[in-house]
This record gives sequence, structure tokens and C-alpha cells, in this order.
Amino acid sequence: MSILTTNTQVNSPIEEFTFKQRKFYVKRDDLIDPFLSGNKYRKLFSLITLDKLCIDTVISYGGVQSNAMVALAALCSQKNWRFIYYTKKVDISHFLQSSNYHIALRFGMQHKALDMPIYRDFIASLSLSIDERSYLVHQGGAGHDALPGIRQLAHEIREAGLKDKRLATPSGTGTTALYLAKELPDFTVFTTPSIGDKTYLLKQMSALEKVPDNLKILESSKKYHFAKPYPEFYKLYMQLKECGIEFDLLYAPKLWKLLLENTDGEILYIHSGGLTGNASMLARYAR
Repeated sequence: MSILTTNTQVNSPIEEFTFKQRKFYVKRDDLIDPFLSGNKYRKLFSLITLDKLCIDTVISYGGVQSNAMVALAALCSQKNWRFIYYTKKVDISHFLQSSNYHIALRFGMQHKALDMPIYRDFIASLSLSIDERSYLVHQGGAGHDALPGIRQLAHEIREAGLKDKRLATPSGTGTTALYLAKELPDFTVFTTPSIGDKTYLLKQMSALEKVPDNLKILESSKKYHFAKPYPEFYKLYMQLKECGIEFDLLYAPKLWKLLLENTDGEILYIHSGGLTGNASMLARYAR
């Protein structure tokens, strides 16, 4: 049964994973639900457990191929909530029917595309215009509402009793990495910016909380542009899949690359889900 049809708390399994002759552990949050998995399940946990009669509309914004967009669309479909999603105007004519965008539409998402000059000011004013029957989710699920779900994740990690207190999770807004580091002060938390650079990531995280010393941001000497296909990322994706676990193509390859280059020993990797976006990314690699 899908987690979306229940309010049941899920403790995802931790599996031993050998990659490049090195032992890792993987927290399989990707197995929680086909659409609401990984860090989206954790960051949206407060919304998942909210009584469906409390609100009737969820509003969010961000990229037109966002994993958070699909998760919210699936959740709203199950809860019978209206889902309104704002993006900048982009060309969607080439999007595959299996892309995140079309999946979200099939779940009933109402897509509102805005011209760039309008978009920024409109998003900035959204929180001022939300009524009591609506719920605003900031881009990527970033915000203080994410804390309860990530606190539960931290509890599960601690209960697992792994000897090596080091874990890794990729960052978009950095919300998951930040709150995990706060909740697990005796752990070292590795992450890397997938969007922008270290300065941008620190700015995003600092808007929520003071960044703790046990959060380590790994940087690459090569500048990678988000969602752009890179041969080394595709190669890593295929090698990881051949070892038994599929990871997303947007966030995971860069972090795995930097973990292999900059760390040793056993590390717990938090699988952030996002596999619904792989179909469109694989098509881009094929082209």
C-alpha cells in the first residue's frame, strides 16, 4: 500500500552496499513510496500527516521538472486537495510523457507559468496572500516545516547503531543536510551543492538555522551546472546501478564522485529518492 493512503510512519531499511571495493551503507528512503520518497517524504511529513479536512489547497513553486512537484502532486491527489504550482515560463514541448512534469499533470496539478520579470516578485509575495484553507510549500520543501520528518530520520539513523558516525546526503536547498547535522551533533554529515556553489548553499541553509560545524560541504574543482548531462555522472550512475541500487541522475552522481575522492571508510548514504526524474534525464543523455 502506498504511504500516501496512510498516516503510518515508515522506518526505511539500511542496506550494506559495496561500491568500488569499498563498503557503504544506504538508507533506502527511495523504497518508501513510488512518488513521495527520499527527502521529499521527510520534508513533507508534516503535510502528509495533516488531516485532509484542515485545508483544501496546496501551493508551491520551483522548477518545471522538480521531484518535489511530483511528490506534492501525488500527495494532493490522495488527499483530494487542489495543487497549484508556479514556474517560470519555459519550453515544455520536448518533455517526455514519462517526465516529472507530465506525471504531476496526471495527478491533477494546476500549472501556472509566469514571465521572468513577474515570477520573482510574485513568489516573494506568496506568503502574504495565503488564506487559512491553503498551505504554502516553499521550493524543494525547504523551511521549518521540514524539521519533524528529518528529526524522525535522525532518530532512525541513531537507532540503527552504526559504528562509523558519518553520513552523506546531497543538497539542493540544503535543508535535509542542515537539520540532520543539527539533530545528530555527534555525526559528521557530508553534502555537496547541486545547485550553485558552496556560498549559495550556505546562504540557503543560514536562512533557516546557523550552520553547525559537523556539516562538511564537499566541493568540486570542476564547475557542474545543475541538470546538465556529464559523461562522468552517467558512468557513475550506471556503475552504481550495476552494484544493485539505482540512484537519481540529478543529485547523486556528484556526491558519490566527491565521496570517493575525498573520504575513506564506511559512510551511510541517505538515498534521496527522485527516481521519477531519471527517464527524462536518460533521454537527454541518449541525445
